[in-house]
Amino acid sequence: MKLQKSYLLFISLLFVLLVLVWFLNINLGSVSIPFSDVISSIFEGKASKESWHTIIVNFRIPKAITAVLVGSGLSISGLLMQTLFRNPLAGPFVLGISSGASLGVALLILGSSLLGGIAVGYLSTFGLAIAASLGSFIVMSAVLIVANRVRNTMSILIIGLMFGSITAAIISVLSYFSNPEKLQQFIFWGFGSLGNLSWNELGVFSTLFFISLSLIVFILKPLNSLLLGENYANSIGVNIKRTRNLILIITCLLTGVITAFSGPIAFVGLAVPHIARLLFNTSNHKILIPASAILGAVLMLFADIFAQLPSSEYTLPINAITSIFGAPIVIWLLVRKKNIYL
Repeated sequence: MKLQKSYLLFISLLFVLLVLVWFLNINLGSVSIPFSDVISSIFEGKASKESWHTIIVNFRIPKAITAVLVGSGLSISGLLMQTLFRNPLAGPFVLGISSGASLGVALLILGSSLLGGIAVGYLSTFGLAIAASLGSFIVMSAVLIVANRVRNTMSILIIGLMFGSITAAIISVLSYFSNPEKLQQFIFWGFGSLGNLSWNELGVFSTLFFISLSLIVFILKPLNSLLLGENYANSIGVNIKRTRNLILIITCLLTGVITAFSGPIAFVGLAVPHIARLLFNTSNHKILIPASAILGAVLMLFADIFAQLPSSEYTLPINAITSIFGAPIVIWLLVRKKNIYL
């Protein structure tokens, strides 16, 4: 009981940290805005300058919410993949879902030049999101079909990597024949971005996100038993096929919707579950899932703070920041703890 209370206290402290970093993220940016005006704009609907209120409400708050959703979603997806495959190097993109989303966007952006500019009018955020969603959905469907035909879980991992290789090859061909302007646009999408969503787009994103997240309720109990192997889980009555399919569906939906609206953001889903395990020293998913979600959100908010270079007009690729600042954290934790486990 005391152990559970200590975990609850630790998670509560992390949640407080998340709230503080969220407000810090909103306060910092290319335009310097006093913190008092940030609080006034959020809770009273006004600021000293109308332009400040517009920046906070229409840009910084949606961006901060997007960072929380992206960080928590990728972290949970990575945790589920590492549990399913019992592989510490597994992440949310191992099934080729991100590659499928990239292929959908590549067909829209790079393919438009091959089609004589037919798709140019659809290169809005929603257009890119729909293209990415369709691409990830096609790959997800293929993975689920294969999963029902293959008994070995590791085979699914290899097949997912092969799907990724196929889509990467198609994208390379499209890139070769594309004009420089379209290729640059696709490359910029591949950097990942948290600040391109309007409130309407964020509403669609968050709705799909929470629908995907709600499915975790159905697999919460079997997750811990999977760590001891499928044979053990099957011996205690776990429906392996149903659990595996649900994990794949949740991961595919979360990864697909995040990639569709924010681009392929690397490292977070791979590293954060390990950080959660090392900090909490447990493999209990009832603790690891909320811990990973909060840690992922905090990491993305910090990454966004560094990426936007406060008081500067420049913004760095979010993908670069997550790797530059996240990798040393994992290395330090591993050196300090001496080991890592699932």
